[in-house]
Amino acid sequence: MSEDNQKIATLLHGTSPAIWTIVALCVAIEAVLTLSDWGVLFSTSLRFRVYEYAGFWSGLLGDWTPNYPLQPYTMFLTYGFLHAGLGHLIVNMITLVTAGTLVVERVGTKGFLILYSVAIVGGGIGYGLLAPTLAPMVGASGALFGLVGGLLAWSYIDRFNLNEALWPVARAALFLVGLNLVLWWAMDGQLAWQTHLGGFIAGWIGALLIDPRPIEQ
Repeated sequence: MSEDNQKIATLLHGTSPAIWTIVALCVAIEAVLTLSDWGVLFSTSLRFRVYEYAGFWSGLLGDWTPNYPLQPYTMFLTYGFLHAGLGHLIVNMITLVTAGTLVVERVGTKGFLILYSVAIVGGGIGYGLLAPTLAPMVGASGALFGLVGGLLAWSYIDRFNLNEALWPVARAALFLVGLNLVLWWAMDGQLAWQTHLGGFIAGWIGALLIDPRPIEQ
């Protein structure tokens, strides 16, 4: 087995069941929606109906009438388990396994679940406050940016405590900004950067509340 394959195998073997559960749920939902898009399973309108009930709709924070009483609240979580297609799903799930495993190594499964939940909600808040569109928003990227934000927050306090350079943290943050700009341009403005920003901020703050102690030498 090559060194790269061995690293991948080690990563997959050490991934928390909580992460795999989220992956399985997201994959199952997208599989059903994709099959319905192809006309193989249920109605071809199923994706729209699911988005209608479980996507994030900024209008529900205003005067829109919800489909069910708790929808303006549940959408802050449910949107994070839906995706806009197989490509969207694959990229997000790879990121989830990679970043999620690092978070679990730092704070355990419970800490991961708390941070993931906080970041999902933070992503929804960011989108609700900043997005000018009333189109539905779906995807786990708000939570994923929250995981990355948490990892960078811990890296910051660790480096500060050890008197190490903080530039790598700033460089990573700048990379995320640049990535969002490129994707926003490539997707003709159809990128929910507001969700990414909200998730990142919530993840950074949440990480420091979950584990504020730096790693000692």
